[in-house]
Amino acid sequence: MDKRVNVKYLSIHLAIVMIAGFSIFSCSPVKYVPENSYLLNKVEVEVDNPRISREETKTYVRQKENYKILGFAKFHLWLYNLSSKKKTDDWLKRIGEPPQIYNEALAVRSEEQLKQYLNNKGYFRGTVDREVFINDKKQKVNVKYSLETGDIYRIRDINYHFNNAELRELFMSDTSQTYISPGTPFDYYMLDNQRSSIVDLFRNNGYYYFTKEDVSYLADSSKFEKEIILDLYVGNSREDPEDSAKVFTPYFLNDFYISVLPGTTPLNDVQQSSNMFSDTLWTDDFIVYRNNQIKYKTGLFERSLLMKRGDRYRLSTVENTFNAFNRLRQFRFIDIRFQEPEMNQDSSLLDCYIRLAPLNKQSTSFDIEGTNTSGNLGVAGNINYQHRNLFHGAEVFQVKLRGAMERVASSESEYFNTREFGIESNIAIPKLLGPGSFIRWFETVLPKTVFSAGYNFQRRPEYTRTISNVKFGYDWMSSETFRHTLNLLDFNMVNLYRFDPNFIERIKDLYIKSSFTDHLILATNYSFTYNTQSLNMSKGYSYVRFNIESAGNLLSLVSSLANRPKIQTVDTLGLGTTEYYRILNTRFAQYVKSDVEFRYGYTIDKYNTLVARAFLGVGVPYGNFDVLPFEKKYFTGGANGIRAWQVRSLGPGTYKEPEGAYPNQSSDIKLEANVEYRFKLISFVEGALFFDVGNIWAINKKDNREGALFEFDKFYKQLAFGTGTGLRFDFNYFVFRLDLGMKLREPSNQFNDGWIIGNRSYTADDLNLSFAIGYPF
Repeated sequence: MDKRVNVKYLSIHLAIVMIAGFSIFSCSPVKYVPENSYLLNKVEVEVDNPRISREETKTYVRQKENYKILGFAKFHLWLYNLSSKKKTDDWLKRIGEPPQIYNEALAVRSEEQLKQYLNNKGYFRGTVDREVFINDKKQKVNVKYSLETGDIYRIRDINYHFNNAELRELFMSDTSQTYISPGTPFDYYMLDNQRSSIVDLFRNNGYYYFTKEDVSYLADSSKFEKEIILDLYVGNSREDPEDSAKVFTPYFLNDFYISVLPGTTPLNDVQQSSNMFSDTLWTDDFIVYRNNQIKYKTGLFERSLLMKRGDRYRLSTVENTFNAFNRLRQFRFIDIRFQEPEMNQDSSLLDCYIRLAPLNKQSTSFDIEGTNTSGNLGVAGNINYQHRNLFHGAEVFQVKLRGAMERVASSESEYFNTREFGIESNIAIPKLLGPGSFIRWFETVLPKTVFSAGYNFQRRPEYTRTISNVKFGYDWMSSETFRHTLNLLDFNMVNLYRFDPNFIERIKDLYIKSSFTDHLILATNYSFTYNTQSLNMSKGYSYVRFNIESAGNLLSLVSSLANRPKIQTVDTLGLGTTEYYRILNTRFAQYVKSDVEFRYGYTIDKYNTLVARAFLGVGVPYGNFDVLPFEKKYFTGGANGIRAWQVRSLGPGTYKEPEGAYPNQSSDIKLEANVEYRFKLISFVEGALFFDVGNIWAINKKDNREGALFEFDKFYKQLAFGTGTGLRFDFNYFVFRLDLGMKLREPSNQFNDGWIIGNRSYTADDLNLSFAIGYPF
């Protein structure tokens, strides 16, 4: 059967779809607009000053037009207009968006807000002009706000006023967070940042009662043209003399009371009655109230409590202590409060009360999930067991039993032709063990020591593989956004057998055949992740992940020093012999590998999101094994890669696998970039348009796949381009994804540099339908 798709017929079908779309959207958008009212069709904000963000000014407009998708279609208004006027609770009304009826009062309010915004930015002579364009025939209104900022007012001089000499000295000695100075714009937002910075400075130096109301400004613009004389008052006297005295007094930490509360304890009292607890532990630094059924070793509190008796009160230390307890994954509720001692109110001392409400100590769960391994769909079941306090030191022990089946494209008739069974266990101990305990600065970031072990059996169409794994390392967070993982030991034993004869026949003359042999990996790796997605940022978030791994160097050194015998075998290309060491009768891999991934997500509005991703990875084999192990190689294509190609069917370089071969391409270098525009349609259904570019390449000249080698003057000519559209079904617990990718440029096709559109007819092989669980990035 001819798979070619005639472009003429594609054009006819596309035209029919477009005509149908125009017919659908031709439904009157003012169906629910009352008589003598107008639909707010368009809102524009123009600013004559590039220093003012137009996007920021739009947030001060009190009434906006209906939301759009694809930049032009008011899809949700259209859904609302499809509903029946006879029903007040129509389903289409619930999922749609009612028309935005132009409101003159809100337009005036918007004008005032924009004017106030200009004043706050220092443009006191700025003007806001509002134009309203009414189309009576179409019953629509366009509104345009034009902002002319004029010249900005700047700070000429700053006079500082302190009611306390120690406050002055402390402020003048710290210039790390100075937002205002002579010459800077008179910007209300910067002034407010400066107030917050001053409060943080003093509260981090013992001034517990110091607040924002103790910092004020007085601005004088009468003496100079467009320049401000600014008076900054720090530590204004309050009406109550006793309150003023407390503001100017540095407070010191006194006694610490830690309460480990039973699950039913009310959480509204600062002090807990000692009668509620069956056990009390007294140490030199704190007192612990607890019950027999919930016990923690005192050493846990010594490591997590970053405040000490006699220290000045510091807000940052309080926050770090809260984070330390939170990272233990032990407590559903953490509360830290301070109170002056009842018996000594005038002592400038603070008692600290820490209340901790533990989570359930043990849990068992069973779950079934859809899986998506590189675009191959399947089903998996897990039995999970967790103990949160195994040795009474907040040690979190976990065991998972896993079974899975997936469908991998092959010649086999069996639908679920991939089987996986495995067991994983790990224990996270919230203190340093091993070599890390000798690094003193390490203790300040509260790392966890993590031990893990696992065994996994995988039966695939082309081979069967078992993987035994043991890890030892550390996990810590240096801030709210930075997470680090250092594995000093990452041991893997990989055994492969039951090879498909056809698969062996296809790779017998290729350099990559050595990847599919038994091997041992003894690696050390480090990774860090920077992620702002959990910070509830209103518009955008960033994600960066960096990994680096080195394997085989220690084993090579020990083998050399021990003068171990080398094994001789035929070279990977069969042109000579090569020598290597074996450990446990298995050849060990030796390589260095590193990759970095960057993502950025931008929320345009509640219906539209733009997400971008870039990835670069390089692995270099050397020494004892001149090929990267198969599981360490890079691949692309599939639901999470370049979606116009099946998984592992693209590359490396311009290499084209033989007709009918099972897609299994992987290599040493990967470069990939993706952009995806997501827009909400109805209820839990989301649409998407995407664009992908990238490829993989070989780094070793021994790789004899034609066109596979990476070359600086050619690689950019070998990039694959793909585009497509998709649907996402958000079921809360998981997202089911359907993507249809279309090739734009095929690197293995040398005709017209591989570009397809305008050069040849499309075939079914140029389209790829992917099913997946979760977003691609």
